[in-house]
Amino acid sequence: MSELRFVRMGFGAERVEYQEAWDEQRRVHAARFADEVPDTVLLLEHPPVYTAGRRTEDSERPLDGTPVIDVDRGGKITWHGPGQLVGYPIQKLPRPVDVVAHVRRLEEALIRTCAEFGLATSRVEGRSGVWVLGDPVEQRPARYGGAARGASAEGGGGRRAGLSLDFDPRLTDEEFDPRLNGPDYAPSNAGQRREDRKIAAIGIRVAKGVTMHGFALNVNPDNKWFDRIIPCGIRDAGVASLAGELGRDVTIEEVLPVAERHLRDVLENADLKPRVIEKAPAA
Repeated sequence: MSELRFVRMGFGAERVEYQEAWDEQRRVHAARFADEVPDTVLLLEHPPVYTAGRRTEDSERPLDGTPVIDVDRGGKITWHGPGQLVGYPIQKLPRPVDVVAHVRRLEEALIRTCAEFGLATSRVEGRSGVWVLGDPVEQRPARYGGAARGASAEGGGGRRAGLSLDFDPRLTDEEFDPRLNGPDYAPSNAGQRREDRKIAAIGIRVAKGVTMHGFALNVNPDNKWFDRIIPCGIRDAGVASLAGELGRDVTIEEVLPVAERHLRDVLENADLKPRVIEKAPAA
């Protein structure tokens, strides 16, 4: 078990400007690399800001010229702002670093956090983050067509008709990462569900074996901010929040200690292992 400290940088009226938090990340990152501090999670709330990861395309940026801060994390463009709990875990990992395992640990802590508030969330195959899954075809309201209109949706051989597709849109989706496949992941939407909704985004960077950046959990933000961009570069999914999905007010103050507890449990008790490098078979 490794020691883990939490630093609550600022919330509400004390929200932290993105550049200030980024500077603090880099300071703590250097100290962690030098073993001057333990693994650290910075927790905070930002004023409204768009940040773009290295793979953001021009077509995904705001059309109205809203400023965007380009950052050194992976992934694409996203929004941070009031009503969103942001966490930056700065953790030293064994080399070769298993980035996907780190992402899955963050997802697990956030899935547990949402569950404690009564919201079931999941992973989506090949896509990072935490998701509220769309309704299966057979449960869609009539306005969505397909199986909700009756038994006639059943095709030959028991295959469901309607929106079952013969192709998988993930094949041309740059955000799809096949390394994230696995039995613990929900199947991709691929036409089989109504719109999936991302409730927590994850984007990280690993430098010198130490992680930076992290997650943003939508607690009760104004999700209209996401309308100006293509969030995370994903065009076939929506954005969710705890308050919106539960239909009641949920505050950062309520969620903060719960998220902190689950992050501590998952990150402190993780059996950290280096990424396994498979050797090519001898010729």
